[in-house]
Order: sequence, then C-alpha cells, then structure tokens
Amino acid sequence: MQPPAATPPEGRAGARVELVSVTKTRRQGRAVVTSLAEVSLAVSPGQIVAVTGPSGAGKSSLLQLVGGLDIPDSGRILVDGVDIARLSGRHSAYFRGTVGFVFQRYHLLGNLSALDNVISPVLPLRVDFDKRERGRQLLAAVGLADQAGVPARELSGGQQQRVAIARALVNRPRLLLADEPTGNLDSRTGEEILDLLTELQAEHGMTMLLATHDSTVASQCQRLVELRDGRLVGERDLTGSDPDSTLRRISGPG
Repeated sequence: MQPPAATPPEGRAGARVELVSVTKTRRQGRAVVTSLAEVSLAVSPGQIVAVTGPSGAGKSSLLQLVGGLDIPDSGRILVDGVDIARLSGRHSAYFRGTVGFVFQRYHLLGNLSALDNVISPVLPLRVDFDKRERGRQLLAAVGLADQAGVPARELSGGQQQRVAIARALVNRPRLLLADEPTGNLDSRTGEEILDLLTELQAEHGMTMLLATHDSTVASQCQRLVELRDGRLVGERDLTGSDPDSTLRRISGPG
C-alpha cells in the first residue's frame, strides 16, 4: 500500500468506515476489562453518526480505534477498504494524518496562539497550501478571525473548542472523530458548537463519528448507534427526521 496523502484535496467524498467483529480489552489492576466486544458497524461516506451510551460504554475506545490511535485485540477496522490495524510505521502515521480529531478536553497548547494551535498538526508536513493562511481561514470559519494571535489559555471554553475544531480540519480530513465535543460546555455554547460541526461537515463532506451521551446532540445526527458495556445494542436511522421529534423519542419520558 502506498502511504495516503497527508492532505487529501478539498471536495473528496468522506471516508467509508467498517468495523468487523472488533474486540478490545484493557487491564485495570489485575482485572481485564472489555472496552468493545464483537462490534460490527458500517458507516457510509459523508454520514454523521452519533455513538451513544453511558460513561464506560466504549464510545471513546471505538473512536480511538477508528482513528488509528489504538489497535483491536481481534477483528478488523477498514477505512476505505484498508485494514488500518495492519498498517505499521509511516503508513500508520500517514493514515492518522488524514483523520481529524476533536477531543472533549481540547488538548490545546496554552502558551501558543490560536493560530499556532490550529496549524500545529501540519507544521512538520510538506503540504500544497500556505499553512498560516489556511489556519486563518479556518479560524474565520469558526468565528475566531479576531483571536488568531491570542494565547489559547486566554480563550473561553467555547472558544478553545472552536480552535480545536479548526485544528481538526487543517489537514483536510475525510474522516472527523469528535469525542464528547460539547461535554465541558454550557448548553447554549454546546448548541453553537454542534451547529458549527454540522455546518462544516456539510461544507466539506466529511464522514463524522460523534461520541456523546447527550440525546440533544444525538438528535441532530443522521444515524444513532448505541453502545452498552462495550456491545452494540441498537441502531437507528435518523435521516429526514425532525430533530425535535427525534429528541423526544430517544430521550424517553420526561
């Protein structure tokens, strides 16, 4: 396999993702805990999928595996037909360079400016665009054009998450993975971040997996998959559904 380009061209369709009987365990003291158990899932290019379930259900583990940050104990993870768990060395690094990650805790470098944080993933790479100009464009897209030179530590939580989203897009990803992207934010700011993510996804055509325990967030997606105790226990197609009625269905009484 040739290493995939670090920066796929704009306008390409989102990635196709498939998990085939994926199992992942981890050690917790002397115990072995199952993070995922025989999970099979197929995600179409450009689809927005909410991965739901309570804390400890396996949502973060699934995203880490799909993003190449971890490898399964068994099963296969295919991205555009390539089994990413079988990649090694520079091939694995190149793959991770094609994925956008949005973390719940932002993981920004506090002493660096918003702009420098956005372009940090591509600084060591040879790319076919002006890195700082692209960073400025992305900050403008997330409503922070006037904050480019501000150190990340001086930004509000919502602003930091916007910077994190811009950073996730700097490598022109075809696959965006967002782990509880509104989890540390108040409800109004969370709604703004969710709207921003869906707008950017529509503009760039990325496939997006969004891990959340928030039914309001899940109701805005095209598809919902539910994990419990590491197992896939339910799926629901939300395409064409009204978000308010969807929210009522998946929230239950009250």
